Amino acid sequence: MTQPRMFPVWDELYRTGAVESLPWYWPAIDPDLDSALVQHGIKSGRVLDLGTGPGTQALALAERGFDVTASDLSAAAIAYVERQATARGVRVNVVVDDILATKLKGPFDVIFDRGCFHVLPPERRDEYARTVLGLLSPNGWLFLKTFSHLQPGEQGPYRFKPEDIRRYFGPRAKDIRDTVYHGTLDPFPKALFSSILG
Repeated sequence: MTQPRMFPVWDELYRTGAVESLPWYWPAIDPDLDSALVQHGIKSGRVLDLGTGPGTQALALAERGFDVTASDLSAAAIAYVERQATARGVRVNVVVDDILATKLKGPFDVIFDRGCFHVLPPERRDEYARTVLGLLSPNGWLFLKTFSHLQPGEQGPYRFKPEDIRRYFGPRAKDIRDTVYHGTLDPFPKALFSSILG
């Protein structure tokens, strides 16, 4: 399989595009994240929404009372999230950050990634895993959503099999489930949702 086509430069998308039409835009909390929070009884704590994009997940979590940090490579995305948080009257810590050269300080009780890991080049994935696990509190959770190998075609992010997730996270990957990637595409792309223990 050839390398998938990557999305255009993030800043340009958030500066000039209609955010609500982006393929990964989902206005509410991701249903898989919601289920995982319920399953593990997580009702409070410090959360990192990694690669926050339009910030919908960060905003939803902040509205539930979590202490939320939203990070993204794109300064334009972060500015958008900041405006949305102000409009909705919630507090979100917003940070322009590259997880592969991060300035973030843990520990976080939960890290949610629904768009970062599956666009990284393969040679940077081990580095990502070390960095993100290092930001988790003991017994914290990384909830990771990626495109699945069951999704046909090559457009968009890289695809993953469950064994790929285990390759990078080992026995910490406690649960890997088939799901869909909620967004604006019809039908929703096939995805994996992984629960990884810190």
